[in-house]
Amino acid sequence: MNKLYIGNVSEEASAEDLETIFEQWKIPHSGPFLVKTGYAFVDCPDEKVAMKAIDILSGKVELHGKLLEVEHSVPKRQRSCKLQIRNIPPHMQWEVLDGLLAQYGTVEICEQVNTDTDTAVVNVRYAAKDQARQAMEKLNGFLMENFALKVSYIPDETVTTDAPPLGGGRRGFAPRGPPRSGSPGLGARPKLQSDVPLRILVPTQFVGAIIGKEGATIRNITKQTHSKIDIHRKENAGAAEKPITVHSTPEGCSSACRTIMEIMQKEALDTKFTEEIPLKILAHNNFVGRLIGKEGRNLKKIEVDTETKITISPLQDLTLYNPERTITVKGSIEACSRAEEEVMKKIRESYENDVAAMNLQSNLIPGLNLNALGLFPGGAPGMGPSMANAPPPGAQAGYSSFGGQGQPESETVHLFIPALAVGAIIGKQGQHIKQLSRFAGASIKIAPPDSIDTKQRMVIIAGPPEAQFKAQGRIFGKLKEENFFGPKEEVKLEAHIKVPSFAAGRVIGKGGKTVNELQNLTSAEVVVPRDQTPDENDQVIVKITGHFYASQLAQRKIQEILSQVRRQQQSKPSPRGEGPPHGDRPPLARPSRK
Repeated sequence: MNKLYIGNVSEEASAEDLETIFEQWKIPHSGPFLVKTGYAFVDCPDEKVAMKAIDILSGKVELHGKLLEVEHSVPKRQRSCKLQIRNIPPHMQWEVLDGLLAQYGTVEICEQVNTDTDTAVVNVRYAAKDQARQAMEKLNGFLMENFALKVSYIPDETVTTDAPPLGGGRRGFAPRGPPRSGSPGLGARPKLQSDVPLRILVPTQFVGAIIGKEGATIRNITKQTHSKIDIHRKENAGAAEKPITVHSTPEGCSSACRTIMEIMQKEALDTKFTEEIPLKILAHNNFVGRLIGKEGRNLKKIEVDTETKITISPLQDLTLYNPERTITVKGSIEACSRAEEEVMKKIRESYENDVAAMNLQSNLIPGLNLNALGLFPGGAPGMGPSMANAPPPGAQAGYSSFGGQGQPESETVHLFIPALAVGAIIGKQGQHIKQLSRFAGASIKIAPPDSIDTKQRMVIIAGPPEAQFKAQGRIFGKLKEENFFGPKEEVKLEAHIKVPSFAAGRVIGKGGKTVNELQNLTSAEVVVPRDQTPDENDQVIVKITGHFYASQLAQRKIQEILSQVRRQQQSKPSPRGEGPPHGDRPPLARPSRK
């Protein structure tokens, strides 16, 4: 892939002009420029140089008033199933990227390309041409965390005829045979970063030395260890310690950690600070039990192997919105570095096991971004209380069930809880419901009671799918914690979703087929009450009753049906003078954005 196509070339441009630009940006080329009307071709010495030219010039450098477009030159016969995606956020996680790519078809290969750029680059092969074409159209220019993706074809050398796609992939499944590069179990897949960032606590007085004059020291650490490092200086104002988050490969995290410990030790000597400076690692409580091991064996082994003393903060220090525990490691810098590697290895193994288990559930729930749920550290950088109001990572990623828009749309769900549980959900002076709202990124309100002796109260939750998942999940959990359900009793709640009256038939299906399939698939009870009178917005209620995962799956499936109806409504142009379809009913309106 050494040959480049240069587009949007002015008619006034010459080969000498292009040569001057390449020389100006120190981009070597191995052959003359072949200039045509409006475009040109040139050969580069190798693929790395070609990538450099694309990143430096494409859409950034003008020639005779026109911005040049530079990409790999791909003959039409080789424009098949392979794409290159550039300008991926450097700390993007594989699960988020995989989820985005999978919206457009079966991904057979997804490999990271080593480049000199700050952003990541991957080569992707889809199972079929039309899937690659759709991904190209939808993803080129797509915003992810303020980075506009750049997508182009790359030569598919395997293409000789219009043979059917390799593997004859079944719809929605990877082809049979060996797993694709980067699928679980292939350990050799290159990492954009570790899915679990390293979080450490450092004494506040050493933060300035770690940052350095005008940020020089932290920039050097970042560069040398290929890490992204966040120092949360504003977190816990006035606290004696500040958290630092390191995003990198496991090796990069360990290298950055060691460098930070060395800087603190030097600063302590310079300032005559005599107290011991232990290494303090922050870890989500979900993983700490497995780090300790049965009867403390895992932790004891790490202590013996690394010649350190390790203690862990008590459970009493945890809150619902601050689920991290502090792992304090005492020993020499060399010993602490070895202990950090072993501790984080255990933490990452626990995370990967939990994600695998969670995927069994989340794969069944369309439209959910696992990493935006905040259930695991990788999904909520920081995991501290100050991160509760941060938008979920990857929030810009679109979901196919929401029309491919850049931001998931807000939904409203009415969840019914025991009337006696209202106080527990609201909390003292409304503190719990406020924290829950910030944590989930949702609007949460409790409707007034229908009557004095009402046994149920309605909780109105408004927000995108991930916010619904987090808010409803915490409410289910709170009811169990506060013993509103027996120790062996499963928490089952009723939820209501409003749908346009003309779409209710699609939820029910012919002869009740769709609603019966929904119930069989989700284990939730799904009912569209007959003889409902549509409200002022021409909407009717769908009732969903079940345990948390059953309810979530049913909600997502119903939203998927509504999205299909929405797309069909939008694709039907109304002849001038005619009213909307179905008599005087308006087409399905998009919910307002959050």
